[in-house]
Amino acid sequence: MLRQLTLDLGTPPPSTFDNFFAGANAELVTRLRELDNALAVGPVADRTFYIWGESGSGRTHLLQALVHEAPPGHARYAGPQSSLAAFSFDPRVALYAIDDCDALSAAQQIAVFNLFNEVRAHPTSALVAAGNAAPIGMTVREDLRTRLGWGLVFHLAPLPDEGKAAVLKHAARERGIMLADDVPAYLLTHFRRDMPSLMALLDALDRFSLEQKRAVTLPLLRTMLASPDAEERRGAAAAAGSPPGSHAASSASSKIGPHG
Repeated sequence: MLRQLTLDLGTPPPSTFDNFFAGANAELVTRLRELDNALAVGPVADRTFYIWGESGSGRTHLLQALVHEAPPGHARYAGPQSSLAAFSFDPRVALYAIDDCDALSAAQQIAVFNLFNEVRAHPTSALVAAGNAAPIGMTVREDLRTRLGWGLVFHLAPLPDEGKAAVLKHAARERGIMLADDVPAYLLTHFRRDMPSLMALLDALDRFSLEQKRAVTLPLLRTMLASPDAEERRGAAAAAGSPPGSHAASSASSKIGPHG
């Protein structure tokens, strides 16, 4: 019973714009944060966005933040695991967040193409899509590839090490953890460096510190890694960090602008 309680206490906070380390992505974050209110005032010149970057660069985090911070019923998130109905247009929904476009099925690609056309026909709605490559390099239907490049295109570059350390420290503070300065550096040196994996390790360390009733320090991290179930913990952390495009943030973004 006690172990289950400590696991529950380690639940990560939701993805928001405030806990996204924007860095040079400030323009994109500002546009997305203000998009719902801008639509209500209207008209909005740029209503379709495409965000691309490698796994772990922050695509999913931004899409989830867009939906999380919108009023109930105003936004919808959909991806490869969603039903076709999730890609249908609803005039009551103002914001559509479409994740991992590169992994959509043939039927889902057709549905997103139709959704793009519906959004463009309704000035009070907007669509933000994300994928692992620029539109010109997407392995999707040609008509959908063209639609993805119609609006504003932003590239999310990977975080430098100092940015990753800042994200880890910020995430620790959100969880009420006092993270010793040498812990992020050790994690970056000895483990997978993508943000989903690093965040999953932070969550595992958070739970272990609660179980041990000890502060999160480098000696505690080494104790966790030396414990009998260390491999199980590391495997769980790797699995938790594996979804494409997920979590934390990016430090650099370049706006390519309308094309395609």
